[in-house]
Amino acid sequence: MAEIATFGAGCFWGVEAAFQRVPGVIDTAAGYSGGHSENPTYQDVCTDETGHAEVVQVTFDAAKVSYEQLLNVFWQAHDPTQVNRQGPDFGTQYRTAIFFHSPEQEVVAKRSRAALEASGKFKRPIATEITPAGPFYRAEEYHQKYLQKRGAASCHF
Repeated sequence: MAEIATFGAGCFWGVEAAFQRVPGVIDTAAGYSGGHSENPTYQDVCTDETGHAEVVQVTFDAAKVSYEQLLNVFWQAHDPTQVNRQGPDFGTQYRTAIFFHSPEQEVVAKRSRAALEASGKFKRPIATEITPAGPFYRAEEYHQKYLQKRGAASCHF
């Protein structure tokens, strides 16, 4: 059965590429979520005024890959201690966020974040927000599968 997960972890190009490599992931889409305006464009989101984060929406086969496994990919794909930035990219659109689609996802995400904090892997606190998924706005076509189209393995990390 196909399920949906939505993650914000900085620039969506590299994050999308990380999830595309996971067996059991059916599809990925780069987009915007977590803001207060409808149908934002990339230019709108870059103004830092829409409240949206760059996100990747992941459609996955829960019989082949668990939500917890996807969370592990999410944690490894970025630095969850950085606030409103990842690497050289800064602004609220680059914030670290998990947008849950069910009460079960919320529980698993919060448990996963708590376990990561308790692990001592990071010296700074985890900044990842965990919030209900709202509308997802698919990004412009040139952002979709960006690194795959260019034969690149990653952008910043």
